[in-house]
Amino acid sequence: MTIATNSAANVLDGSLPSIDYEAVDDPATAHRMIKEVRGQAPVAIGPHAPEVLSYELVRTVLRDSRFHQPGVRGLVPRGVTGGPLWDRVGSALLSLDGDEHTRLRKLVCKAFTGRAVGRLDSLIDSVLAELVDPVAAVGYCDIVADIAQPYPIPVICALLGAPQTDCRMISDWTDDIFKMFWWDVAKHESEILTAWQQFDDYIDTMIKERRTTLTDDLLSDLIRAEDDGDRLSHSELLMLSIGILAAGTDTTRNQLAAAVYVLCEHPDQWALLGAHPELVPQAVDEVMRFAPIVLNVPRYVTEDVELAGYLFPRGSLVIANTAAANRDPDVYDDPDQFDITRHDAPPMLTFGGGVHYCLGSHLARLELVRALTVLTQRMPNIRRTGPAPWKPLMAVSGPQTLPVAFD
Repeated sequence: MTIATNSAANVLDGSLPSIDYEAVDDPATAHRMIKEVRGQAPVAIGPHAPEVLSYELVRTVLRDSRFHQPGVRGLVPRGVTGGPLWDRVGSALLSLDGDEHTRLRKLVCKAFTGRAVGRLDSLIDSVLAELVDPVAAVGYCDIVADIAQPYPIPVICALLGAPQTDCRMISDWTDDIFKMFWWDVAKHESEILTAWQQFDDYIDTMIKERRTTLTDDLLSDLIRAEDDGDRLSHSELLMLSIGILAAGTDTTRNQLAAAVYVLCEHPDQWALLGAHPELVPQAVDEVMRFAPIVLNVPRYVTEDVELAGYLFPRGSLVIANTAAANRDPDVYDDPDQFDITRHDAPPMLTFGGGVHYCLGSHLARLELVRALTVLTQRMPNIRRTGPAPWKPLMAVSGPQTLPVAFD
């Protein structure tokens, strides 16, 4: 335990600089604001809580067991203090810490491996072909509506073992369920719960079928998963299925759109990827460092913690600003420069860290690598043809629309 000293500055005492990018719809503006404030202090007061801005502090908060997932506590400032949505969110994997989280994570990791994800290669390529072929023939499209938005759902359906004919239905449920991450979640509680129950009923039927005849899909792998005699219960299988849906859909949609957005601003690097597709994997890392679609990760402090001369009081909320960490000049050379040939850079923190490191990282990387490989080959000389405002930066963000033309 770290003992707080009298010299430590309490992050809640009002003496820190402030930062508020909640209403900003342009990530470049938000990054300029973050850079200015980070130059004053490694901690600032954000619109909802203190935010840590340095790479070392963000990495520590993400990995230190004294900083917990907010779980249902994160619903309180958004107007939900109890009820069925509270109960559902409270039982989700992202809301758990300690032994129960470790147990479930250990079981799930046996199914959510690079091998399990790797068997989707041919499907991903066929999904991309169906999306890209029609627009490649005309030379223009909206990357968000035509490519990024529909891209992940068929992949997730295949991963879970759902038929492709059900993709549209699952996509509609997903759109409503993801409203749980919005700041005005209380207004959408009924839609969220209805879609969540419909998805649960659908997965419930699939689980019953798999228990009779296991197949080669992730749901079957989860049923098979065992550690020293411990297996997932029926309710845990339902809960993890919704977690997989959440982890593998909205983030991929938005990060792909963000990648194309940034590369449109750097046409020389788009052309470089077209000529050298072997650079795509490191380009994905650079995109996620430079333009993450999740800028901040909330944590609750479970005991008084002193870090770098700052006291984080027990029971308070703190935001780990991963976007700030990813551009910390003490860690990255020329951090505001987008460079897909960057070498030997420290790991970007967009996938989180510690025991809550993103379970879907294998799938996200694969989907982004395959998509950028195809798009840079099929859409040479890409350029934006209209405005591309971003969604609010305090939740899962990304371009709302991205009209482009190409040769």
